[in-house]
Amino acid sequence: MPQPTRVNGYAAYSTNTPLKPYQFNRREPLATDIEIDIDYCGVCHSDLHSVNGDWGSVNNTLVPGHEIVGRVTRVGPQVKAFKVGQLVGVGCMVESCRTCPSCHEGLEQYCEKGATFTYGGPDKKGGGDVVTQGGYSTKIVVDQDFVVRVPENLPLEKVAPLLCAGITTYSPLRQWKIKKGDRVGIAGLGGLGHMGVKLAAAMGADVTVLSTSESKRNDALELGAHHFVSVKNPDQLKSVTNHFDLILNTISANHDYNLYLNMLKRDGSMVLLGLPGPQSVSAQPLIHKRRRLAGSLIGGIKETQEMLDFCGQHGITCDVEMINMDQINDAYKRLVRNDVRYRFVIDMKSIK
Repeated sequence: MPQPTRVNGYAAYSTNTPLKPYQFNRREPLATDIEIDIDYCGVCHSDLHSVNGDWGSVNNTLVPGHEIVGRVTRVGPQVKAFKVGQLVGVGCMVESCRTCPSCHEGLEQYCEKGATFTYGGPDKKGGGDVVTQGGYSTKIVVDQDFVVRVPENLPLEKVAPLLCAGITTYSPLRQWKIKKGDRVGIAGLGGLGHMGVKLAAAMGADVTVLSTSESKRNDALELGAHHFVSVKNPDQLKSVTNHFDLILNTISANHDYNLYLNMLKRDGSMVLLGLPGPQSVSAQPLIHKRRRLAGSLIGGIKETQEMLDFCGQHGITCDVEMINMDQINDAYKRLVRNDVRYRFVIDMKSIK
């Protein structure tokens, strides 16, 4: 009989408590599974929300992490697309129903029966009441259809956050067909925003960072933005009224959507990527210029592979700060203060 593999990780044992070392079992790779030795895992704000219970209490021991890169160590007998030693990545999903219209269209993130996320979801292959456990661990086992190839030319530690921050910003840029010369605003310059700048600029867009903090001007321009606007400065705001084809709104704090909607051209769109609390939206800025307010959630597996290939071709990676696994609780405190440029990444060799 197949035997599970014992792995080391870090987990939340209950809601809003520090993460601690945790040993648990990964299943033996089944016919279409891939076992991966994890080299690096990015730290997403979603991890912090999950551990803090912002999206529901931690009812089982929870291993966060969905920005995973490493090398294949074993493959099931029916795996053809991957081989031992290959660089691969795993993002926010590890399974979906595969039968609904969204899954058939390569939009597994919108699976109508519910995608299985990389941690905290029901592990359909694990049996019983097993839940998925994420990348704050030394190994992971994932079905081949939810694994992506990582370009060999990119530094692996800087690739990890592409599996969430990268695809979250890439997907709406592609969905809204951004091309050379289009005017794109990036609202907020954090983990998501800095990737939005890099990707939109690589697509040839005219990119403006929209921020409440004048101190981020130099960073924005160094990342590839062509312009910077402080939304607290009335004169600067006037320069972007009726201006943008698309705004990627990456802000998770409560803010005035209407302020940004008025920056859109006729038929322009603002796409929400952050998750603030409920916000008031006036009909006036939407109706007067036929503007659109939309949302977007990560991307499907095919599009995630496309994003990684695009980043490989253009030399795009995330700006990261490396930490050891035992620094994760301090990193979470710094995330609350927005004290990172622009993504923490955990070196999994540091797990003892």
